[in-house]
Amino acid sequence: MRILFLVALLLSVSARPYAAEPPGRYIGNYSANPYAPRTEPQPRGTYTNPYGDSSNSPRLYDSQGQLRGNLNTNRADPDSVANPYGRYGSKYSEDSINNRYGAGSRYNDDSPNNRAGDGLRIYRPD
Repeated sequence: MRILFLVALLLSVSARPYAAEPPGRYIGNYSANPYAPRTEPQPRGTYTNPYGDSSNSPRLYDSQGQLRGNLNTNRADPDSVANPYGRYGSKYSEDSINNRYGAGSRYNDDSPNNRAGDGLRIYRPD
């Protein structure tokens, strides 16, 4: 009976789904944590590209592999964290880092506003 229980336990742990690795190259974390490792230096305009879109902007992902927006300053990009009417930029959207009660909450471990958290992972498109 114990062996059957151990086999069932091992199978349930090994069959556990993990978040897929986001596409692109990992370049660091977007975090308010002063003790978190800094991102590697990027070419000028990487984060402040006013013409950025999903093809050329760094993307933010949480620990579950969910997209949290494009890191650019293009207010017309529907996936930009700078678009005040978009899913990832609106202060009313639960998926936005600009919503202090949603993804941007200072109590959320993945939030870039949590000074003790890990923040969001930044991936640069290939």
